Amino acid sequence: MKALELRIPPAVVALIAAIGIWLLSGWTPFLAIDFPLRKPLAVLLALCGGLSGFVGIFGFRVAHTTVDPLYPATARALVTGGIYRYTRNPMYVGIVLILLAWVVFLGNFLSLVMVGLFVTYMNRFQILPEEKALTEKFGDQYRQYRQQVRRWI
Repeated sequence: MKALELRIPPAVVALIAAIGIWLLSGWTPFLAIDFPLRKPLAVLLALCGGLSGFVGIFGFRVAHTTVDPLYPATARALVTGGIYRYTRNPMYVGIVLILLAWVVFLGNFLSLVMVGLFVTYMNRFQILPEEKALTEKFGDQYRQYRQQVRRWI
């Protein structure tokens, strides 16, 4: 399974999860749930997700470090300010919020399974290898940061 580490761009994994959410929703329409304000809630979640991702990318750009998640060893700076004081992975949190927005929009909560699979995949094949590379690059500074700030939220 090591062959999957840092190989598939997170955006591609998110797209696969989004398609899975759509398929599950279509295959199980009898599990659909409609509730007041479902669509506005979906829009709010998507906006929060987009904002989280944008702010995360902006923090990397300001620090002049790479935003390419497939090559974490090329990072030139450890970004710990701004949104990174609250989550070590605001871009991934943003993707999860957007996937949750898609689940809410479609109204089929069985599709939450796909969000769980996305988080599980990201933890194992993207985030753990990133953390290893950043620990090797930044040592105790990154270890201390990991102790102070949660991986997700």
